[in-house]
Amino acid sequence: MDAARCPVGSSQRIYRSIEFLIDFFRSTPATALFPLFMIIFGLGELSKIAVAAFSAFLIVLFNVAYGVMNARPTRMLAAQVMGASRLRIFRDVTIYESLPQTFIGVRTAVSLALVVIIVAEMFIGSDNGLGKRIIDSQITFDMPGLYGTILLTGALGYAFNLALFALESRLVHWAGR
Repeated sequence: MDAARCPVGSSQRIYRSIEFLIDFFRSTPATALFPLFMIIFGLGELSKIAVAAFSAFLIVLFNVAYGVMNARPTRMLAAQVMGASRLRIFRDVTIYESLPQTFIGVRTAVSLALVVIIVAEMFIGSDNGLGKRIIDSQITFDMPGLYGTILLTGALGYAFNLALFALESRLVHWAGR
């Protein structure tokens, strides 16, 4: 395939050229990026959302690329033999082949984004939110409130994961077949 017209995962050359950047930022703790995002976006909620979105985006991007790279070549060859264009193969085969891995990335990214937002609320400062509530409970030694909020964050993450898993089961019903 032509590297100039292909997405990241379907061209080894493009993927290898940016793999270092993706892995570098994926391996960098999102909390270490707080000062940078605070300088760029200020002290408000936007910086917290931006750092969470950035860290989640990298995980989704990495998983989409991995899903495209590991799409079954037999299905793509079958479509090519039947006369499908590159765009049609990408649209009708490659995207569907990459969806299971993409959903893994989305579920992981949502969990990470939740953690980053809560940690940002705890340490960057916030007027409200679960992270603020955890810190306030810790400072005032409100142990039931502290553990209750921690359990609530876990339940929230679990609910997000269940919702995304249900969506994946509905949209990617052929996965593993």
